[in-house]
Amino acid sequence: MIRYKSLIVVLLLCFAVVANAQYKVERLLLSGRVALYYEDYVLSIQYFNQAISQKPWQWEPWQLRAVAKFYLEDWQGAETDATKAIELNPYVLSLYDLRGMSRIRQKKFDEAIQDYSSAIKMQPDNQNFWYNRAVCYMEKGEYDTVQIHTDSLISKWSKFAAPYLLKAETYLHQTDTVKATEWIDKSLEIDAYNVNALRVRANIALYMGQWKEADEFLTKTLSLSPKDASSYINRALARQRINNLRGAMSDYDMALDINPNSFLGHYNRGLLRQQVGDDNRAIEDFNYVLEFEPNNIMALVNRATLLDRTGNLRGAIRDYSRVLEKFPDFITGLARRAQCYRRLGMIAKAEMDEFHILRLQMDKHLGIQHRWSKGKLSAMRKLSDIDPEKYSMNVIDDHVDESREYKSEYRGKVQNRQATESYMPYIVMTTNSRQIGMSSYSPFDKNVEEYRSKLQKDLAHSNVSASAVQLPVLGNIGEGTGVSTFDEVERISRLIDQSSNESETMRLLLFRAIAYSSAHNFEDARKDLNTILSTVPGNSLALWQDIICRAMMDEFDRSATPMEHQMRRASILGDFDMILSSDPNNAFIYYCKGTFLARQGEFKDAISLLSKAIEIDPGLPQGYFNRGLAYMQSGDIVKAKKDFSIAGEKGLYSAYSILKSSKLSK
Repeated sequence: MIRYKSLIVVLLLCFAVVANAQYKVERLLLSGRVALYYEDYVLSIQYFNQAISQKPWQWEPWQLRAVAKFYLEDWQGAETDATKAIELNPYVLSLYDLRGMSRIRQKKFDEAIQDYSSAIKMQPDNQNFWYNRAVCYMEKGEYDTVQIHTDSLISKWSKFAAPYLLKAETYLHQTDTVKATEWIDKSLEIDAYNVNALRVRANIALYMGQWKEADEFLTKTLSLSPKDASSYINRALARQRINNLRGAMSDYDMALDINPNSFLGHYNRGLLRQQVGDDNRAIEDFNYVLEFEPNNIMALVNRATLLDRTGNLRGAIRDYSRVLEKFPDFITGLARRAQCYRRLGMIAKAEMDEFHILRLQMDKHLGIQHRWSKGKLSAMRKLSDIDPEKYSMNVIDDHVDESREYKSEYRGKVQNRQATESYMPYIVMTTNSRQIGMSSYSPFDKNVEEYRSKLQKDLAHSNVSASAVQLPVLGNIGEGTGVSTFDEVERISRLIDQSSNESETMRLLLFRAIAYSSAHNFEDARKDLNTILSTVPGNSLALWQDIICRAMMDEFDRSATPMEHQMRRASILGDFDMILSSDPNNAFIYYCKGTFLARQGEFKDAISLLSKAIEIDPGLPQGYFNRGLAYMQSGDIVKAKKDFSIAGEKGLYSAYSILKSSKLSK
């Protein structure tokens, strides 16, 4: 009997160990998912690493780590992890999509086709899988196969615009412009706001010399994609042809504001400035081009012409001579250099150039045509057009950008993210506050400083150097602010175990909760905070920290019902009011409450609260930014512009990006 009891005890202990291990892995996965949601990819990978080390046979940690690596543009690492996840569970469709997209980024189109083919077998009606496979065939140049696949897509999903555009692209590659135009127009009938379709349609109009149509299509393109420098340049070219020189100049200026290093922008603006007689500023544009491409023949000819016109004869001779070194039979260059020599009194050199011109004209009369050698042709091959006689013509980029859009939840590139219309993070205590933009603003709260001072004394009593841990500060917590604090949490935990003083223990528990929340481990943070609040119900700093943890968890938890979200919202707002009743002049609580409501879409109340925060602390840049965004989303563009301008002045440079957006630039 005793043996049976012992066996039962052992079995129960084994079950408890297994259950505890499973619970720990689930907590690691939850924290990792939260970090992933708030775009702290490096931190999320550390959580998933721990989960994998404990349960390497589970597929989910491998998948989640692959997602984090994908957004860090570690395509090979994402592919490797996705492959491992598929080995462990080959029945999860999203894994094939993730690995397919990772392979596409590495230009492994054959392998990506295999992934999407496998996924289609499992789910034949998935539109995105069919489309991505067709795009992979396009990348390989298998146009007949693309036609077959796009026909299948159109027959299955006639209101899906993307395959129409893909079909048009195959006709462009086969130089059938009429058919391409027909299919692009069909695409636009279904989706009139497809930027890629509008851009391609505009380029066809440019190619066919349909200048007014090109202008119209590019105007629509830019209303949807206002940061597209190449579209501004192309619209400027179209506008020059219809004699809208003022509009063309404005477009070149805008293109160069967006992309100051644009060769085409500087070159073509230089030509337009030359055309309207703005010679000195035209020289500046060609100087810029030649700084990056010192041997650009077309730019040299144009700068020489401008230097000649503005009286810099020696500079003009220098540039003409560099052109004539490569093209000694360039008659226009010889004639103009001869004129410069004569004006400087260098008659002998002028006569040599004039004699050279005479000999070329006689050779032409006798039927002798001077041609460029293969060496010269090879040396100039980098240029779109190698005829220096065409120096006064505008240049159109003959490189077609063939980066195509894929339909997948895994499309984004974190490094390429522009300033998005998202609210600035909450302000609360954190062990890792990052500086946002160039703002030098440092939030200050007397209660936080008092807590830091006491905590520092606690650490000193425990013989812990202040430099050994990162003391909490008042700062930003949210998207991308978390770092690994695993070691720090362990150190604080040891101090808690050693503490015999209740007040000191409460301070250390708050410190650990701050470290947990800084690493997006809100569940464990809330455990410590609940312990504090049950012991010291009036601890406003713990309540503040708890509110922000709950707000961020509520935003992350998309599985909750509307009723659950409503109950959480009411609880969070009630606790905000509790803090404000005891600390009515705390600008940061008003800011956090206003930001919470703005994220919920309740703009009127959010604006009121953010205005109160700014009234108390006029230096708060995040307050202006978030209020500006709330104004913009509620339709008050004038006030939004004013707030974004102030936020930009205070160092939040992303405010200027929103000011230039299509919503505010009108």
